[in-house]
Parts: sequence; structure tokens; C-alpha cells
Amino acid sequence: MNRVAARYLYTLDREEPIRNGFVEYDDTGAVTATGVCPDPRKEERFLDGALVPGFVNAHCHIELSYLKGLFRKGTGMAGFIDQINALRDTRTQEQKLDSIRHWMGVLWNRGVSAMADISNCADSFAIKQASPMYTWTFLEVFGTEPEDCGAVMDRVSELHRTAASFGLDAAPTPHACYTMSPELLTASAREGLKSGYLSFHSQESPEEEEMLKYGSGRLWRNRKDAGMSVPPVTGKSSLLYFLDRLAQAGQAPFEEHILLVHEVCLDQEGIDALRKMLLRPFIALCPQSNLFIHNALPPIPLMRANGLKLTVGTDALSSNDDLDMVRELYCIQKHFPEVGLSEMLGWACLNGAEFLSKASVLGSIEAGKRPGLVFIDHLDADGRLTAGSTSHRIV
Repeated sequence: MNRVAARYLYTLDREEPIRNGFVEYDDTGAVTATGVCPDPRKEERFLDGALVPGFVNAHCHIELSYLKGLFRKGTGMAGFIDQINALRDTRTQEQKLDSIRHWMGVLWNRGVSAMADISNCADSFAIKQASPMYTWTFLEVFGTEPEDCGAVMDRVSELHRTAASFGLDAAPTPHACYTMSPELLTASAREGLKSGYLSFHSQESPEEEEMLKYGSGRLWRNRKDAGMSVPPVTGKSSLLYFLDRLAQAGQAPFEEHILLVHEVCLDQEGIDALRKMLLRPFIALCPQSNLFIHNALPPIPLMRANGLKLTVGTDALSSNDDLDMVRELYCIQKHFPEVGLSEMLGWACLNGAEFLSKASVLGSIEAGKRPGLVFIDHLDADGRLTAGSTSHRIV
């Protein structure tokens, strides 16, 4: 039997951490017991920090890891898209694979036990197959021209078969309203819903809202200047537009697990609408990516007040300096200091596991589960994260 203890043990099956808590686990990593140390000084392995379950990275683009450090910050979504188009194929295939392999290892060693990842190609499949990390792969679909819908869906169906040949859990998913024709958005959502899961980049920037509501702004001009068709001007938010298209893909209310990524511009009208349409909505917070691209953050107080199910992701190294779940949590704490570490860990561990239907195994430190055990160091005197906090996998 193995045992490790820490100043704070976040089991996440309770609201507050156990002070001077221990975890016992077997050689497979299965938790067998938790409790309070009778005398911390007698513990063979006592960590001065927080012991937490393995993280669930709810939104990542691991195949874009080769783009680290190449992007200018603060360009807005239109400028970011221009950079993606210019830089996407500036590395060799071997360089791309080396980056994926390296960052998958970094994520695992920092304590990520599961990840919902976005793929546009098969580059990451073999590496995911070999990784101890559980991954669900969303096969992202985009295409602005209505006449291309059938061909795009044929290609993603082939990619889906390839993912299955590697033994990966995967399914098609739509990207975002500004990169898709209405027909393709509905077709890809319909196909993705068959798996029980959907991910959608939603309300990521004010430019996206201006495009859908008014047919104007930098993103609108970016698409038009590139000779692309643009989505219809609805006078509604991009979230409401997505819900309207989703209604064409199946019967509401939807019981599938639907992840809305970013939601920087979410308002009460949108929350009320998604609650009517979606029985199991989840929000993926990627705060450092939001700051990187357009220096904005999601309305976390509004989300909390409405009891939305929040998760945490790192997004990609095209829009982030690192893939570090603790850095994401520290960013949230810095801008929303009223949110405690216990609540944030619930988002980053348990809610992510629930989204992936893995809460029976991952997400909390309870007997019988194999969540992974992660140590977070350099907490302050009150047990809060600091700029120096880092995470390290124990199990």
C-alpha cells in the first residue's frame, strides 16, 4: 500500500480541503482510503502544499503545439485568423509531431489525466494512442461555402474512421459560426450529437458578436475580403444563432453533453436560452487565451450566479504561452479573487470528468477511483495560488 499526505488535501467530494490529509492508494493508482494524519511529522511523505485529483483539460488544440511563440498578441479574432492562415504550414511534419509528443508529456507530468482535444487532422492520433492520458477527440469541421457541405462531411467521416482505427474516442463537431455555412453547422452538429458530445467555440470575441448581430466589424470584413460567404445577419448573439442551427439538427431539449468554449460575451439572455435548449450544458473557460487574443475575460460572476457547470481548458499554443492548468486557475483567481481554490479545482477536475462521463473514475479523490494525484506547490499563507505555483504528478 502507498501513502502520501499534504498540508491541504482536496478530495472534491466535499467543499473544503482536509487539513493535513492523507491518501492511500494501491499499485494501480486506485484510491483505497483518505483521512486526517494523526501526526503530520510522522508521515514518511508529507507535501507542503495541495494534493489534488488529476486535472481534466476541457479544451485544447494539441496538434497546434508547433506554433508556440509565433503569434502576436492582442490582434483580435480577425488578426488571429490571419496569423493561423499564414503560419499553419511553416513547420515540417516531424517538427509538428515532436511538438505534440513533447506537450502531451508535459501535460501528463503536470497532472492532466484527461483531455477534450480538437483535431483538424490525424497528426496527434498515434501519440494519443500511446499516452496514459484519456483523450476525447473532437474532429473540428469548418467551411463557409454551402455547396461544400457534403464534401466537408465526407472528409470528416474519413477522419473519424481513422481515429477509430487508433482506438480513440472521437466524433465530428462544428467549429464556430464565423467559419461555417449554416448548412454545415447543422450537418456537423447532427453528426456529432450521435456520439453524445459536442464542442463549439461560442461568443469568443466582440468581433464575432458584431458580425452576427449587425453584419459589420473586423471579422466580417476579414471574411468578406477573403472572398468567403458569411453567416446570415440575425440581430441576435452568436450563441442564439448556434442554438437556432442546433434546433435544426435534432429535437430540443438536448440531453447530450454540449460544451460551449470561451463565452466571453455571454449575457443573461443567452443563459436563459441555453437552459431551455440544453439539459447538460458545460462552459469551457480558457482565460489566458482570451487575454492573449483580445484582452477580454468571460463573465465568470454571471456564470457562477446562474449555477452554470464550468470547466477549464488551456486552448492552443497559438493563443497561449503555455499549456498549464495551474496558470489558468491562477489567472482566474487574479481577476476574480472571490473564487476560492476549492471551487476552481471542482471546475478543473470534477466538472471536466463529468463532461467526459468519466466521473466514476476521475475528477475526485475517493475510494475506488483512479483520478491521478497531483501536488500543487508554493501556496501562500492562506492556501491560495501564487505566481510561483506549479503542479507535479505524484500518481
